Amino acid sequence: MKYTGVTARGILTPIFQQGDNLIDEIVKSLINASEGEGFSLNDKDIVAVTEAVVGRTQGNYATCEQVAKAFSERFDSDEIGLVFPILSRNRFAILLKSFAMGAKKIYVQLSYPSDEVGNTFISIDDADEKGVNIHTDSFSEKEFRSIFGTNTKHTFTGVDYIDYYKSINDNIEIVFSNDPTYILNYTNDVLVCDIHTRFRTQKLLLKAGANAFRLDEIMTESINGSGYNPLFGLLGSNKASEDRVKLFPIKTDQFVLDLQNAIYEKTNKKLECMVYGDGGFKDPVGGIWELADPVISPSYTSGLIGTPSEIKIKYVADDEFPHLSGEALSAALRDKIRDKRKDQPETIFSDGTTPRRYSDLIGSLCDLISGSGDRGTPVVLIQNYFTDYAAE
Repeated sequence: MKYTGVTARGILTPIFQQGDNLIDEIVKSLINASEGEGFSLNDKDIVAVTEAVVGRTQGNYATCEQVAKAFSERFDSDEIGLVFPILSRNRFAILLKSFAMGAKKIYVQLSYPSDEVGNTFISIDDADEKGVNIHTDSFSEKEFRSIFGTNTKHTFTGVDYIDYYKSINDNIEIVFSNDPTYILNYTNDVLVCDIHTRFRTQKLLLKAGANAFRLDEIMTESINGSGYNPLFGLLGSNKASEDRVKLFPIKTDQFVLDLQNAIYEKTNKKLECMVYGDGGFKDPVGGIWELADPVISPSYTSGLIGTPSEIKIKYVADDEFPHLSGEALSAALRDKIRDKRKDQPETIFSDGTTPRRYSDLIGSLCDLISGSGDRGTPVVLIQNYFTDYAAE
């Protein structure tokens, strides 16, 4: 008899460095964990690997000088605008340092009251009280400071990103607007720095006559032996040191297949495999949306394609079986689930179940399990994810 449902374990691994055989070490770590802690590996278990260690072992790095060269080659002038970057020392500050090396003047246009992923430096209530229309009003830094003053620190970090970004280089000027075309008051050459709305932002700028590129169009090819990503460019990059960045990993489609095959060779079990980055969830206090990567999962094996087909147990229990309780209710619900497996999944009983892809749900779970600090578990094993209440 079953007593548990989905379980997720962070798998301790060695500290991976460039050139390590990541797949071999992951397989060893999985088997060691299984044998050492007394659990089995099963068909349809899920093994997920954080993008960070994939990129690190690939050596997918670029120096600030290499990023600056790729950046400057996209533009005709040396006065360039950066539109809608996120507020992040880890994600964007190192890129801003690089861009400032490749231009004479940089105009950084910040969205307000927060960036795209919810990092806030003024409150929406404060804007309302001061009669500012965030949808239409645009400001220079001097104008912005005259209205909101100097109390513009990030809710959690305490960093004033206006001052911080300006301190990176003397050639940086900050402006504020939620209209991407406002930057054209300063320069016609623009780098679109938002993540999930980047295509719309670029479209609006091009329509207005700008020479506009996106972050995912920078570092798509190697420069002097640097790392690169043909699909995401600089999107998903992280600060690796004071003078280089780690890019989102490459060739991840092949990586997950190779990992799946290697696990099967050692265990005779077919596990599903994926690479994951940031999860897709929102902090209820600070309003920060975690997803600063371009996707939650760039690659996953075929068993992770699709969306869940589930009945809403509490709805069915209340609507169809209010007269039942205990084991009789459990048996009726199990029968309902078995019937669901035979029928089309789109029924009223799925109302209230969030329609999200497996890869996004599982990747978000993995990000919560592994964390981004000192847990030392860049590999996550998920079991019983595809079982339901009616499973034997």
